[in-house]
Amino acid sequence: MSDADDREALRRALAGVKPLARPRRQALRASAPRPVPLQTRRDERAVLAESIAGPLSADEALETGIELTYLRDGLSRQLLRRLRRGHWVVQDDLDLHGMNRVEAAEQVARFVRAAAMRGLRCVRIVHGKGLGSKNREPVLK
Repeated sequence: MSDADDREALRRALAGVKPLARPRRQALRASAPRPVPLQTRRDERAVLAESIAGPLSADEALETGIELTYLRDGLSRQLLRRLRRGHWVVQDDLDLHGMNRVEAAEQVARFVRAAAMRGLRCVRIVHGKGLGSKNREPVLK
């Protein structure tokens, strides 16, 4: 069969066909996008900036329970941000729970030296919250 024969056969087959009436329904529009919580985002950015800038002194932070941070001169604050967000894998950690200040200081020094010798770049030191100490205050923070 040729193309002309195919077209003629199709015309004969569709000779009595009428188009369907259009439906009276309107097509639903896509729902509007959810509103962007701009103020919430601003608040979160402000909290992050404040946590990086560290507005409290070390003594004030110890009293309030807020984390202490230290960043060596010459390093970007973005380094702390990435660390908090889990950008790097923690390669080793040290748990100081149950130690007094002297024991903890020795263990931290030993741990940091060993980590540096092994070439580790991301380690974690867990100091606890002091719930088992006298007056339930942080001792090792």
